Amino acid sequence: MARAVRGLSRPRGLGVAALAAVPIAFLGVFFAWPVVAIVRLGLTEGGVGAVLAHAETWDLAAFTVGQAAASTVVAVAAGMPVAFLLARVRLRWAGLARTFLLVPFVLPTVVVGLAFKALWPDGGVAVIVLANAFFNVAVVARTVGGLWAQLDRRAEDAARSLGASPWRAFRTVTLPALMPALASSAAVVFLFCSTSFGVVLMLGGARYRTLETEIYVRTVELLDLPGAAALSLVQLAAVVVALVIGGVARRRRERAAALRAPLAMARRPRGGEWWVVGAAGTVLAALVVPIVALVARSLSTRDGWGLDGYRALGSSGAGALSVTGWDAALNSLRTAFDATVLAMVVGVLAAAALVAAGRARGGAARVASETLDAALMLPLGVSAVTVGFGYLVTMDALPGDLRTSPLLVPFAQALVVVPLVIRMVLPVLRSVDERLRQAAATLGAGPARVWWAIDLPLAARSLAAAAAFGYVVALGEFGATSFLARPEAPTLPVAINELISRPGELNTQMAYAACTLLMVVTAAVATVIDRLRSPQANVGEF
Repeated sequence: MARAVRGLSRPRGLGVAALAAVPIAFLGVFFAWPVVAIVRLGLTEGGVGAVLAHAETWDLAAFTVGQAAASTVVAVAAGMPVAFLLARVRLRWAGLARTFLLVPFVLPTVVVGLAFKALWPDGGVAVIVLANAFFNVAVVARTVGGLWAQLDRRAEDAARSLGASPWRAFRTVTLPALMPALASSAAVVFLFCSTSFGVVLMLGGARYRTLETEIYVRTVELLDLPGAAALSLVQLAAVVVALVIGGVARRRRERAAALRAPLAMARRPRGGEWWVVGAAGTVLAALVVPIVALVARSLSTRDGWGLDGYRALGSSGAGALSVTGWDAALNSLRTAFDATVLAMVVGVLAAAALVAAGRARGGAARVASETLDAALMLPLGVSAVTVGFGYLVTMDALPGDLRTSPLLVPFAQALVVVPLVIRMVLPVLRSVDERLRQAAATLGAGPARVWWAIDLPLAARSLAAAAAFGYVVALGEFGATSFLARPEAPTLPVAINELISRPGELNTQMAYAACTLLMVVTAAVATVIDRLRSPQANVGEF
């Protein structure tokens, strides 16, 4: 019997290795190699030591951490009442709020930067904090709301019956139960805000810079590659710490959610709960303001309202671009499609490997699964600017010098999308009843046939949602693409940055018109994502 078990475990181990081979190879070539090259360059003489000796480096690090921490506080404060609305309230417009909430999260950074610039042209620290929080309210609301919906309301009602005020009942009963989700979401928000690029670039100008924007400036404008590499190393160390904290918090949240079953306790608000609903409505209304300002600015001209910016998309602007705005848009669509196809192949194989490894018995398999999961999440936290910089340093060693290939941008975008695909598909694949798969196998179906007949139909909605999500993220990716896009083939976010950085009313009008089009496409795809999203997927799994 033991021999038979060993015989069965060996093929399963080989199958997991085969599934994981492509994701590991992709991660090694297009992530680990460039990042290691940056580390090596940063450790060379005159690199890390010289950069760390400058007070300016620590000022940059302090501002990066400070604005990320402030943005996290604002996002958590704004996201908590919305989480209550999503988890505990039954109102007609609650479903619409859930769909709308996804729009700010998937908007391209250049779009959000210009939207807030339309409201506050001078930018500043407070505007940067608000813009970063605008992105991440959805992370807090959907992550915390997912766990909140599974909490038994009767424990809080029992505290109220013993004389506790609503606030004390929340503070002593509900809040401790929500802490795993709250800590997980706060860690993710801090990670996103500390690596924010487009927002700081648009709103900070020359006055306020983070490590992320300074890496870009030193590489593109100053050609200080060792200095940029040293700053990348400092940022990488901070990101790894945040990833570790976020990973621990996420596992605690998953364990907490696994201990509870959805109780469907949503009902109409009562008494003081209406104040919380009002606060949630205020937050949602505030999220609409930058979007409305962006649309209004795209239609505003010196002579009043008009479509000058949209008409100008058929030109190259006032000498800002080497192609027309529509050419840049088409290039973005093609590049995002290529990146999404690549990310889906790599992400689905990785998710299948993680599920197979998780089903294998033994501590070694479990450790291997957790290690692979953590490794695949690293690109989500490491700066896209750092990765793009790494490509410039390394990709000439590959056959054909990929640095000059149009395929490099889709590879960089796919690297950003793969972790998001895994996080959306993995919970659904894990929820597939193993007995169904075993029944199919006993009837003679091979592993591929089992996947096709059992896993694929059950995961189809999540796969479609992941593809749509990946596409819209790739469409708006700006960090790595700003390094890699060629002047004759810019993506739309890169073209927007070029337009807004050049003088001229026509360039500004084109930039705002292009941002509005990107926003409309993003909002449409976000609606599709929310409709396709599988109910088995945990809220907050992107």
